[in-house]
Amino acid sequence: MEFDKAFEPGRIEGRWYAHWMRLGVFTAHADSARPPFSMAIPPPNVTGRLHMGHALNSTLQDILARWRRMRGGDVLWLPGTDHAGIATQMVVDRQLDMEGSSREAMGRDAFVRRVWQWKEEYGGAIIDQLKRLGCSCDWTRERFTMDPGLSRAVREAFVRLHEAGLIYRDKFIVNWCPRCRTAISDLEVIPQETRGHLWTIRYPLADGHGGIAVATTRPETMLGDTGIAVHPDD
Repeated sequence: MEFDKAFEPGRIEGRWYAHWMRLGVFTAHADSARPPFSMAIPPPNVTGRLHMGHALNSTLQDILARWRRMRGGDVLWLPGTDHAGIATQMVVDRQLDMEGSSREAMGRDAFVRRVWQWKEEYGGAIIDQLKRLGCSCDWTRERFTMDPGLSRAVREAFVRLHEAGLIYRDKFIVNWCPRCRTAISDLEVIPQETRGHLWTIRYPLADGHGGIAVATTRPETMLGDTGIAVHPDD
C-alpha cells in the first residue's frame, strides 16, 4: 500500500484510541498479580477548556503511566475534574453579565443549576480533550471533586484533623474579596505596588511630658496599639 506523504493525526490517532478502549488496556485490576502503580491526575478546573500547559503536564504523566505498563505493572492513572468553586462562579458570573443578568437576579437555586450546566458542558469537553491527547487513563474510574464519595472522604479527613487539633478556628488576616464576598487564597491574589505615604504618630508619655514618635505606613494599626517598646540606649 502507498503511505501518506504526511502524518494525519486526526484520522489515525482516534482510530487507535478507540481500539485501545475496546481492549480495555487502560483499566486497572484490583485482583491483578502484577505490581501495582497508582497515580491521580491533577484534576483540571471546569472553568474552561484545556490549554498548552495541561497538554504538557498530561503528556508527562502519560509517558510515566505507559512506561510502567511496559515494565509489567498494573497501572491506575485516575482521571477526574475539579469543581474550583470560586473560579467557576466567576466565569459563570461573567457569562450572566454578558446576558444582562446576575446571580442575585436569578436567585440561589437557579444560579446553582446554571453552574451545574456549565460543569456538564466544560467538564465533558475537558475529558474529550484528554482522550484526544491519547491519555491512557482508566476512564471506568473517572471522578469529580464534588462526587458523593469524594465529598464524604473530605469530611472524614476534616473531622479527623479537627479532632487531632490540627484544624481550629482563630483570628487571622485573610485576603477578602469585596466582590465575591469571601476569603480567597494567596494564589488568587495579584500583588500590586502602590505609592504609599509615611505617617508619623506621636504617642504622649504617661506623665504628660514629651512623647515618642513612631513612623508607619499603616496608621490604622494605631487603634490596636497597647504599648511601645523602646531600647534604653536609643
